[in-house]
Amino acid sequence: MDGVPPLPVWAVGDYAGPVRDVVVAWKDRERADLDLLLAPALHRAAAVVAPSLRAVVGSAAVLVVPAPSAPGARLRRGREPVGVLAGAVAAGLRTGGVRAVVAPALRRRRTSRDQVGLGARARGRNLDASVRARRHARRSSSCVLVDDVLTTGATLAASERALASAGSTALGAFVLAATPPPDAVTESPHDTWSPEVHPADTLGLA
Repeated sequence: MDGVPPLPVWAVGDYAGPVRDVVVAWKDRERADLDLLLAPALHRAAAVVAPSLRAVVGSAAVLVVPAPSAPGARLRRGREPVGVLAGAVAAGLRTGGVRAVVAPALRRRRTSRDQVGLGARARGRNLDASVRARRHARRSSSCVLVDDVLTTGATLAASERALASAGSTALGAFVLAATPPPDAVTESPHDTWSPEVHPADTLGLA
């Protein structure tokens, strides 16, 4: 976002090769058994990051907010995979001494399109119009976002803006995997959002 420092993003791995295959199978091929592999990886990552967050928030609670899925994707999958990840992140933060609780504070309007196949600019437009904070979302809260894959950053950017509009602050985000940005950037800085991506763990799949 223009004038706003990049949101720190902690990624377990690169969205390529075996990692990509596992994440796609988990999300879209009904491989819920892979929860047993992926959730512990984010638990470990969150436990490693927890001391840095605790230095910022002290004894205050941190809300772990899953990025909202499009209603169509949720119906197609029959469950909320990112909710599983959010639970793992919250548990990992608690292991590291942070008071963390899962809070599904965001929603997607039914008119929004699925993000698959959209470019960075189209993703941003689609999500800016659809991601909203729920009415019961706590104000003046410190939050961390959780998503499965970071591609263009549009989902996290829209989620961060929605939380800010509700009076909350996103301190960072955890993802399973991140796609490296393309070498050539054609959009202006005012149209893009570039998070800082930090390696946080490994799935041991490379």
